[in-house]
Amino acid sequence: MQRTPLFRIKLHVALTTLFLFILGWYVIYTRSIVNSLHRDSELMTRIFGIVQEGIQGTEPGVEILALSDLQTEIIQSGLPLVVTGQADTVLMAENLPFDVNLGTLEGQRRVQAMVRDLDLRHEPIQGASEMVVHFGDTAQLRRLRWVPWLQALGLLTTAMIGFLVVRSQRRAEQEQAWTAMARELAHQLGTPISSLQGWLELMTLSADERPSTLKDEDVAQGIKEDLERLEHISHRFELVGRTPELHRLNLRDVVRDLERYLQARLPRLGTGVLLIVDIPGNLPAVKGNEVLLKWALENVVKNALDALAGRSGEIRIKARAGLPGWVSLRIHDTGPGVPAELRDRIFDPGVSGKSGGWGVGLTLTRRIIRGVHKGRISLLDPPESGTTFEVLLPVATD
Repeated sequence: MQRTPLFRIKLHVALTTLFLFILGWYVIYTRSIVNSLHRDSELMTRIFGIVQEGIQGTEPGVEILALSDLQTEIIQSGLPLVVTGQADTVLMAENLPFDVNLGTLEGQRRVQAMVRDLDLRHEPIQGASEMVVHFGDTAQLRRLRWVPWLQALGLLTTAMIGFLVVRSQRRAEQEQAWTAMARELAHQLGTPISSLQGWLELMTLSADERPSTLKDEDVAQGIKEDLERLEHISHRFELVGRTPELHRLNLRDVVRDLERYLQARLPRLGTGVLLIVDIPGNLPAVKGNEVLLKWALENVVKNALDALAGRSGEIRIKARAGLPGWVSLRIHDTGPGVPAELRDRIFDPGVSGKSGGWGVGLTLTRRIIRGVHKGRISLLDPPESGTTFEVLLPVATD
């Protein structure tokens, strides 16, 4: 199913909203825990003050009052507490999750059942004589237990959102690439097919209706050239769809072959355009596929020709040994340059600086250079005028 740009925008908005909601909820939850810890700090400070008053008090009964206040503060902290005596009789119960009457048998049994649960989590504290203090966790501590799980959930959700966004973008790019490639294929096939239709119409004409200068040999030669062109086009797209064989290539020979192809078409493709090739003969060999590499470079040069349409100018193809293990090839034209808003997206499918362009040439070029030849292609920072593309190809090691 083809996803429209509006669908992708809605998906991104929904995922972003979900992420922000989870993030906001996590921040609020964490903040509430921090506030609870602050309250615990205040409680401990008050307890310390009460103890100090009991220690330093000089009036009779101050110690008892201090201990009573201390007990009250501890109870108010929310700590679940159960005090049992002889025969596990419940003497006191505070901060339990339910109300209970300790004067009844049912109330005693209910609290005793909870005591067994508390003792599984915390070792009870033995007091004077047979008194035992059982305790549990405060509400704040119970909430803290969820923090690692919430963090894991947050990370997992973030990773899932990122994965869905990336997968959506890749699918969109693939759909655009395949659509653009189909259009490019239809465009390239259109010319020879139209030409073959023209030859077929000529062949249906009688000898009197045909141009007097047109011979059967000319028709046969024209059909042969169109069929060779169709075969050449199908071979190119066939190589794009699979992993082609790579061989040691002399880059000078590849570019010179491309130059001969373009020079024969410059009067039609770019009147007043000067093509300059500067490829030294001592360049290291590169490993690649000659058909695809020439196609990739041809796409860049044709982009330069389109940029120079309607004006005179210059296209310069220059290659040098670059960084160790690489050969650098630059294609520069003296056209108007790439608009600033397109520079970061110039290799994306469907992006074109031409009003009638389909934005597939440079996308195919990048796929050929990066995917097939393990090289790099980039749009360099603009000089005073024009556009410069740099292709880096790895040197053949065997």
